Amino acid sequence: MAVRDTAAGLYGPGRDEETALLFEKAHYRHDPCWLLPVPPRLCLACVMELLPEPCVSLVRKKHVLSCFRDALLRHASLVMQLVAQDQRICIHFISMLFGLLCNVEGGSVTDLCIEVLIQLTTQLKLEHIIHCLLDECHKELCNMPSMRGSLATLTLLGKLVDAIPPLADKLVMEHSDLMEHLLRGLVYPSEGVQASVCYLYGKLYSSPVAAEMLSGHFREKLCPLFLSTLDGAQTKELQINCLGLLRQLLKYDLFVSVIMNKSAMAESTEGVEGPPEKTSLPLVLKKLLLSRDETLQVASTHCITAVLVHSPVKHAPAFIHADIPEFLFEHLSSSSEVLVWSSYNCLILLAEEPLFFSKCHTVYGIESVVRSLQGSLRMNNTELHKQGLLLFAEILTRQPEEIKLFPSSDMCRDAGRALQEAVSSPVLEVAAEAVKAISAFLRKDHQNVPPVQYRELRALLEAMLSRCADFSQTPLNRKPLGHASSRDSEKAILRRGKFLLSTLEGFRNACRLAVEFQSEPSAQENPFTAPSAEKEDTLEAFSEFLLSACDSLCIPLVMRHSEQATHPNLMEVFLSILHNLFVIVPHMKEKFSKKLASSSFIRLTLELKARFCSNLSHSALNQVCSSFLFYMSLNLLSAPEKTGPPSQEELSAVSAFLQHGLPQISSRSPESLAFLSDRQYVEGTARQRQYCILLLFYLAYIHEDRFVSETELFVAVQSFLLSLQDQGERPPLVVFRASIYLLAICQDKNGTLDEAVVSAIRKFLEDIPDLHLVYIHHPLLLRFFLLYPELMSRFGHRVLELWFSWEESSYEELDDVPSAGQSPLPASLAALFHMLRSSPSILLILLDLIYSSPVDTARKVLIVLRTFLRKNEDVEVSGLIRGHFLLILQHLLVEHGASPSGASGNLPLLLSLLSLVQLKNTSEQELDSMAMKLLHQVSKLCGKCSPADVDILQPSFNFLYWSLHQTTPSSQKRAAAVLLSSTALIELLEKTLALTWTEVGSPRTTLLCSAWLLTASFSAKQHNGSLQVHQTLSVELDQVLKVLSFPKKKAALLSAAILCFLRTALQQSFSSALVVLVPSGAQPPPAPENTVLAPLRTSQVLSLVIGLQNLLVQKDPLLSYACVGCLEALLDYLHARSPDIAFHVVSQPWNRFLLFTLLDAGESSFLRPEILRLMTLFVRFQSSSVLSQEEVGHVLQGAALADLSTLSNTTLQALRGFFLQVQSMGLLADHSTAQTLQASLEGLSLSTSSTQPPLDMLCLGGVAVSVSHIRD
Repeated sequence: MAVRDTAAGLYGPGRDEETALLFEKAHYRHDPCWLLPVPPRLCLACVMELLPEPCVSLVRKKHVLSCFRDALLRHASLVMQLVAQDQRICIHFISMLFGLLCNVEGGSVTDLCIEVLIQLTTQLKLEHIIHCLLDECHKELCNMPSMRGSLATLTLLGKLVDAIPPLADKLVMEHSDLMEHLLRGLVYPSEGVQASVCYLYGKLYSSPVAAEMLSGHFREKLCPLFLSTLDGAQTKELQINCLGLLRQLLKYDLFVSVIMNKSAMAESTEGVEGPPEKTSLPLVLKKLLLSRDETLQVASTHCITAVLVHSPVKHAPAFIHADIPEFLFEHLSSSSEVLVWSSYNCLILLAEEPLFFSKCHTVYGIESVVRSLQGSLRMNNTELHKQGLLLFAEILTRQPEEIKLFPSSDMCRDAGRALQEAVSSPVLEVAAEAVKAISAFLRKDHQNVPPVQYRELRALLEAMLSRCADFSQTPLNRKPLGHASSRDSEKAILRRGKFLLSTLEGFRNACRLAVEFQSEPSAQENPFTAPSAEKEDTLEAFSEFLLSACDSLCIPLVMRHSEQATHPNLMEVFLSILHNLFVIVPHMKEKFSKKLASSSFIRLTLELKARFCSNLSHSALNQVCSSFLFYMSLNLLSAPEKTGPPSQEELSAVSAFLQHGLPQISSRSPESLAFLSDRQYVEGTARQRQYCILLLFYLAYIHEDRFVSETELFVAVQSFLLSLQDQGERPPLVVFRASIYLLAICQDKNGTLDEAVVSAIRKFLEDIPDLHLVYIHHPLLLRFFLLYPELMSRFGHRVLELWFSWEESSYEELDDVPSAGQSPLPASLAALFHMLRSSPSILLILLDLIYSSPVDTARKVLIVLRTFLRKNEDVEVSGLIRGHFLLILQHLLVEHGASPSGASGNLPLLLSLLSLVQLKNTSEQELDSMAMKLLHQVSKLCGKCSPADVDILQPSFNFLYWSLHQTTPSSQKRAAAVLLSSTALIELLEKTLALTWTEVGSPRTTLLCSAWLLTASFSAKQHNGSLQVHQTLSVELDQVLKVLSFPKKKAALLSAAILCFLRTALQQSFSSALVVLVPSGAQPPPAPENTVLAPLRTSQVLSLVIGLQNLLVQKDPLLSYACVGCLEALLDYLHARSPDIAFHVVSQPWNRFLLFTLLDAGESSFLRPEILRLMTLFVRFQSSSVLSQEEVGHVLQGAALADLSTLSNTTLQALRGFFLQVQSMGLLADHSTAQTLQASLEGLSLSTSSTQPPLDMLCLGGVAVSVSHIRD
């Protein structure tokens, strides 16, 4: 009933479609459980009955089979549940489908059958079902008289093994005779059958177990048939399946050997007449490479690669002889990334065979490689970039030197630009491969293609270094603490180290390239560069770039990385670069070495040797470190900064012990110090090691790299020197110089040396021809020699001479007193001053240097001494210096008595020093015998000079002037007597004064100032003391008055000096026994009114007064003093001879104008001493028209209100004089003013008694001046 109901349901909606899926004549018998409840509404029972039915059309069978396949795909579990409920049904269904497969000829139905069978078998997963199907296939093939109908069965077997790989082993083990049928199919003249056989073979040989069992079958039967089939394949299906089988076979070394041996035999019989019986695999694959099918080209390339992987050396020649590389290079221009990538891989393996290069395949293909590399870099395929660069690197590395790779400089330039683009890739792996390729690219035989592209090489290196710098600055990924994050950090540091190492290797090759090109004249400069163009494309410019790049990039990169990790291989490459740079840029090697030494590279290298090179490990690193230290040390010693260059003999000696000793040093600093301190007997080789250690410490210290404890080094060097003395050895000069320097530097913080060490040093020094051989210019070394009396007494003079000769500064700026007082002293000079303060006896040595040293050195010494005395006024050295100076001066006068000006260029400075010493004596002291002797010698010296000897006379006049004014009155009289006894000196003064009328404003103006001041002083001292005159001095009074009446600009000091002289003459009423005033020429007889004023005339007096007024208006303090003093003396002179003229002069209206001009400087300007004295003068001569009584009262009131404690003694004295003069003249108007005056006078008396006298002695513009002399 159920079946009928179901049958009745067929006539409902959708009946036509479902009817096609059911077998009507049998469906009614089928249980509904066989009907699928979901579309397609398929009855499995109908399927099993419909498919074998011969009356059903093939089209309907195909439709039903297709629907069943869809049901299997969509509802696999539901279908499998129905099919698998009874094994018999399963077996029947499988058999029925296999029968249909074998009986139908339609290709599409066959494919459906095979697909359904595969799906059923794989879904059921039942062993007996699979065995059943295999048995059916085996039976079918065995019962088949020919292979004509075997295609479907073979195809089913191939796909079945593909779907269920373990079947390969069962098929080979349980159905081994099936292989014979497969061989029959391989020779059957149907490429479809052959393709199915190859496919099945490929699946069988994909199993290692099956492949091993079939190895004999392949070697004996299959191999020649297969190669022949592959060679003759015409259809793509057969070609692809053959190549698939070949790929499986090539996985095994045995089959590769068999195939290649067969191929070799085939190639050996190529020339034999007759039909070829064997096929060569390289030739077959070459034919496939020539096809235009990209798939076949890729597959064949993969096969070649698969062969070469086993043994490139063994199998590559066969492919090279077949010209395979030529076609692979051609494929590099393909747009297919897969084909290019495959070709790269294959060529990389071929490049391992030297024949690849000797056959010039690389020369043929290099352009293709470069163009391919340029094209691939524009793609986003990172793997393609890496493989291309790897191939390029292999070619560049393995290319024989005798075969030039690049045919032109343009190709070489293109290759460099491609590498430049690659190394700039953001992908680290690509950049890393590019760096390796660059390293191989920088070879002489690659670059020696005229013209050498130095500019391109520079750009390439800049890109490489920039990429490395960018990578090194990438921050490490800092994850939460833990072992994993620590490992990640270590891996990141390791990656950086590898990249940096590759970069440095490339840079080292660039350095080697520069070294090699130095011997190539054609590589020195681009011959095609215009003469006027900048020389960028030259070896010299490239070499300087390498040095600059190393300095700015390589060194910082390595130093930064070494803070995280230190790799011996990396440091070996790095130090070899530094070593090469010494050779590449020879004119910069000394400067570069100094920079390295000051950057602690000596310490770095010694630490590397101690860490990695002990126990004979890392011998290459040890050799590089030793070589680097050797050349850097020689460079530093060859161009020292603070000592003389060593002789060639010294350098040879140093070179010898450095070469032997440096490789043996691999100890840390404490161990090296202990070794240096060893006092036991030291043998020759050990002594050389000691020399090396000491020299390295010295070079480090002299470049401020003090990585060794100063205290320990101080002790070690002392022990070393004592050891040398004990064994009677004399150290090399360089070593001894280093020892003294280190002791001097370390002594600063470690006390003094033992007497035994000082004695040893002295003995060593006495054996040296000249101290300059071991001298180093350093303040501490100077202190070292001057600290120990035993050394100072023997070597102090020479050391100080060397010190000043090495001083770079001339110290001229120190001679400028104002600036010298403001700017700090140089450090070296400050150190010397400290030594002079602690040991004044050193000054004697300096004075000896002044006498015996060259002019330049002596001048430095004198300026330094003068500066020292100026800045250290508390140090009493005048007696010490004057006594020694007297001896020097006597010696000079004895040797050069006739012409002192030719005695020494140092004499003026000696005299200026003597003047300064004299100036330091601020208090009035009696002149002792030494001072008198000095006065005599200096006056004698002056007498032997002419007015032209300004350099000698100026300091001499200063000394004489200060000596006269800076002592007690009794000593002044004695001194004046000594000086007046020198007739030559008086004659010199007369000649000098005569120059005043012609040379005002000339460089000799300062000498004229001193001459007038000296003359005034001599005249005053002679007149006051009634001293004997041995020689008179003539002066033209008219000229004196003319100079003062019409003064020249910028001659204030000279005017003051002349005024001082004139005041003295006026005070003496022109009656000096020393000075004789003579007329300027023929003078007319004086008028009767002028005889009273003789030798002055009234017109001269009036002109002089006007001149004094003009000079006062200049408001120069010293000049004002001189003017007021001269005016006072003039009025006294006039008043004594003609009071009317005196009152007439005082009462001139211009005097009031002058007074108010002077008072215009401010409210308290009347409290200036020169104005007070001028007002006192007007009050004294009762000149009310100039200063009225009321104005005098205002002055008194202003003075009473002023703070007298702030005024100088000079001002107070002038104010007291003014008050007394006012009081004496009876100009007090009222009682209050009198009381104010009285209080002021008492205050003045107290002030003057309690205040110290002001500084009197000055040096103005090089002229010695006594303020009191000019003022009073």
